[in-house]
Amino acid sequence: MEPIEKLRKVRLEKLEKIRKLKIDPFPAKALKKQTIGESLKSIGKEVTTAGRIMAIRSHGGSTFMDLADESAKIQLFLSQDKLSIVNRELLTLLDIGDFIQVRGRVGKTQAGETTIFVSDFKLLTKSLRPIPQSFYGLKDIETRLRKRHLDLIVNPEVRELFIKKTKFWQSVRQFLLENAFLEVETPALEQIPGGADARPFITRHHALNQDFYLRISLELYQKRLLVGGFEKIFEIGKVFRNEGIDSGHLQDYLQMEFYWAYADYEDLMDFTQKYYQFIVYKTLGTSESQHGDKLIDWSKNWPKIDYLDSFKQETGMDLSKKPSINKLYDLAEKVGAKPTKKLSEGRLIDLIYKKAIRPKIIQPTFLINHPILLSPLAKKNPAKPQTVQRVQVIAAGTEVGNGFSELNDPQDQKERFEEQQRLRKAGDEEAQMYDQDFVEALEYGMPPAAGFGLSQRLFAVLVDKPIRETVFFPTVKPGNK
Repeated sequence: MEPIEKLRKVRLEKLEKIRKLKIDPFPAKALKKQTIGESLKSIGKEVTTAGRIMAIRSHGGSTFMDLADESAKIQLFLSQDKLSIVNRELLTLLDIGDFIQVRGRVGKTQAGETTIFVSDFKLLTKSLRPIPQSFYGLKDIETRLRKRHLDLIVNPEVRELFIKKTKFWQSVRQFLLENAFLEVETPALEQIPGGADARPFITRHHALNQDFYLRISLELYQKRLLVGGFEKIFEIGKVFRNEGIDSGHLQDYLQMEFYWAYADYEDLMDFTQKYYQFIVYKTLGTSESQHGDKLIDWSKNWPKIDYLDSFKQETGMDLSKKPSINKLYDLAEKVGAKPTKKLSEGRLIDLIYKKAIRPKIIQPTFLINHPILLSPLAKKNPAKPQTVQRVQVIAAGTEVGNGFSELNDPQDQKERFEEQQRLRKAGDEEAQMYDQDFVEALEYGMPPAAGFGLSQRLFAVLVDKPIRETVFFPTVKPGNK
């Protein structure tokens, strides 16, 4: 038998003894008048609080415990001669991990530590499985993610990370609401996935006897709402992309997209800089974040970098001269991007950019005027017909936001979708599908508009963590039982 199973057997025996004392080891009701954080500030007062036992130290007729809840940790002092007969016996049956409710006066020990001097306590939950000793100080991230509940128990800094994440999404929503955007909700199941270049997940709708896709973006339904008369809208929702697992990508994650009628990508840049600066300060309490050994300052005016100009400067290749796919393939190999033979011109350009150029952009920057091959839903740039009115926010060497002047010409959109279909037939699984219903909606007329999206990748950059570590329960390989 494994050691943990032996310990579990001992706890099960204690559970039976507790029941023989006529004590319910899993009562429904608790009385918690103060948090532990509040109790720490209540010197000289009686409190009733509750939490999980994190340590037990017995000395003759006295027992010290550490009790923790979401707010803080506090020391308990229990003297057997101050407890009822039943509680004296129950005290011997408690373990680290149990939840208890305690009542007592808050004071200081001779060592000066704030302590609750317990006069009465109640068992709230008997823990039947001890936290493995190997989990304390564990560095293996796969195991920590797989057993996130244990990670949260033993690592308070992980809980703090997710409190920051809550502030992050609150600020994402707050800024838009304060700027007169209306929050909307659109379907997660789609007959045709669109709005992004990604391989979708497929599911079965049994009532309709039809396959559906989990959405890969929040875009095309919101644009239909612009057709319907809404002018400033946003959604925060889950999107699903059936792609690889690495430090910057997830398969299901939270994303925000907003759509703004009568605005263009120039308006986006002014708005999103203020938006991000608001988010960063609300999340971190400062305008700076750390990326490795580099300090990122979000408070300054962000520079603009032209896509084609930067591409030529960094690689020597002029995209305006429409280089052949063979030349693009050779360049991709040269910069170490590991291209495959089936990639299209647009995919090769994107691969080269992500390998050779983007990692060098550390401070917040607007990357503008992308090649039309990369942006099937964005308006063409009249000044540079090979490009579109698109803007990406780049920081810490990665994309942390994307937007553009939305394409509202139904004939142009139809041609772009047809080109995407050609790429799909050639083997590009991430090329966008032809959405006839969306093109039809555009034919009723959509006002000029700008759209923008950000995801929890921005939060991962702000806290300088791999994105999987910023999700409570990311998808991981199953571990050994």
